[in-house]
Amino acid sequence: MTNEKELSAIEQACATKGMRMTEQRRVIARVLGSSQDHPDVEELYRRAVAIDDKISISTVYRTVKLFEDAGIIERHDFREGRSRYEQVPDEHHDHLIDVNSGTVIEFRSEEIERLQEEIARRHGFKLVGHRLELYAVRLKDKSS
Repeated sequence: MTNEKELSAIEQACATKGMRMTEQRRVIARVLGSSQDHPDVEELYRRAVAIDDKISISTVYRTVKLFEDAGIIERHDFREGRSRYEQVPDEHHDHLIDVNSGTVIEFRSEEIERLQEEIARRHGFKLVGHRLELYAVRLKDKSS
């Protein structure tokens, strides 16, 4: 997906929800839409202020909260004491987090999806949603 399409999706979602889009909100939406990682508010601020130096950290916090409350972005707490954000995905995915570097890898596994549904069914439930986060450390290269 290109950055333009991601930006259009964020702005379209804002328009659909009747949200007033100030220029600063547009900058923050553009930064979120072009992010390939899962930035926290401080990182969003750093990126946004590079585009518009009049954006304050409090504006970023308020905008992120507004977007989250509207269901446009998702907040993740990957055990590092700070919330990280991503645009609500078009299709479900899970996360693998490198606990040393903080790198987040998105993945999808049909086998894991089937297994989760089977486990719920075995216990008398129908799975209606889930969030899977795997925390890991990179394997050492065997040649080292």
